[in-house]
Amino acid sequence: MSAFFTLLESLRNFLNTGGDVLWVILLISICLWTLVAERFIFFSWTYPELKAYWLEQWNSRTDRDSKYALYIRECIISEAKITMNRTLPVIKMLVSLCPLLGLLGTVTGMIHVFDVMSVTGTSNARAMAAGVSQATIPTMAGMMIAIGGLYFSKRIEERVSDETHHLTDLLKYN
Repeated sequence: MSAFFTLLESLRNFLNTGGDVLWVILLISICLWTLVAERFIFFSWTYPELKAYWLEQWNSRTDRDSKYALYIRECIISEAKITMNRTLPVIKMLVSLCPLLGLLGTVTGMIHVFDVMSVTGTSNARAMAAGVSQATIPTMAGMMIAIGGLYFSKRIEERVSDETHHLTDLLKYN
């Protein structure tokens, strides 16, 4: 149990080294990964049931070759696409926000460095080191989270596209 508390203490020290912006990046990353996990759970558990419902809804129709049937088919496909894309815009927004927050951390860290330089002069490297680490750690964290989030948001986009095409093929229009 003490190893767990030691780990938490190390994490807290790391986050404090990066400044307040790193705490915001942590909060954004928790939101991002929660939404990504939700989409993967959706595609594993909820979507198969919804797909079966949409297929049953289409197959229970007697009219599948009129203009109105085509509109209903397009409505079902559109509803499916909207449902699958539900949190994707928020995921993309959080992904694009992470590097910007990293840059904000860089700016605030450099302001800290310049403040130390104005008080102690340019010869005190030890006093400037805290500001330099405060400037680089949020940038690294923001970029790492954005790279991982970009990969998974692209995977979700591809899954939505594949499932939309598959559903379109399954809903036969005579």
